[in-house]
Amino acid sequence: MTQPSQHLPGFELPLHRSLCEPILLGGAPRSVAILNGTAAAVVGLGLQLWLPGLALWLAGQAMAVWGARADPQFMEVFARHLKYPPLLDL
Repeated sequence: MTQPSQHLPGFELPLHRSLCEPILLGGAPRSVAILNGTAAAVVGLGLQLWLPGLALWLAGQAMAVWGARADPQFMEVFARHLKYPPLLDL
């Protein structure tokens, strides 16, 4: 007796990894990396505070990469968390 095939002929479709994976810049979600870089550029270039701007960028990028390693969609989850009021607070 033969095993039934898991793939039906004519019903296979290639799925590229880029369609399933989140868009990351330097290991951080794209929106967070852009916001972080813009804030660091404002501090570094606009206020001419080069070292605090660099420190802000490094700390923000490190935290974003850490969060993305735990959950690549952590920003969407955090935004949803802020949107809904706490229901079980006394």
